[in-house]
Amino acid sequence: MSQFFQIHPETPQQRLIQQAVEIINNGGVIVYPTDCAYALGCHLGDKRAMERIKRIRQLNDKHNFTLVCRDLSEISTYAKVDNQAYRAIKAHTPGAYTFILSATSEVPRRLLHPKRRTIGIRVPNNPIALALTGSLSEPIMSTSLIMPGDELPLTDPYDIRELLQHDVDLVIDGGYCGMEATSVVSLINDIPEVLRQGAGDTSAFV
Repeated sequence: MSQFFQIHPETPQQRLIQQAVEIINNGGVIVYPTDCAYALGCHLGDKRAMERIKRIRQLNDKHNFTLVCRDLSEISTYAKVDNQAYRAIKAHTPGAYTFILSATSEVPRRLLHPKRRTIGIRVPNNPIALALTGSLSEPIMSTSLIMPGDELPLTDPYDIRELLQHDVDLVIDGGYCGMEATSVVSLINDIPEVLRQGAGDTSAFV
């Protein structure tokens, strides 16, 4: 049976944030809010937790997880960021963007695109997500909470708890946080490439 925390969407209670961090560090899978939708998350290096998330969403081994980071300095630990990419990310984080970058050796190989060695990175503009990442020593390995057969993510924490209470360790109720995907922008090459138009304004990249 999963735990259920009601965390204030603007001023998260640090006591509950710390309990959530302990669950992640102990190998747990959590449901938490971002600035776009609810997401499934776990510890970066936890293969067993990642496999649990894959089972929940019925994902294959080709699915790309995203690293949810606390800030730009943490991004540079896990992704290669040149000056141009740095400026672009700084101008758009925190925000509703996933940036595709070349990964550093700090990223576990099983998280990388097998041919391109790239990784998706984001810093969500959500106080709960930022409080979680700020209290963790590593990014959250994350994917949107879209159930098999659905096109849109789940939005109601009570529905999520009822559906996944035996599959996850914690559901965080952070209120309504939207249901639109992030905009995905590749910063691999000199010219940014918009791979998906989502909640984030991509006019600066076109």
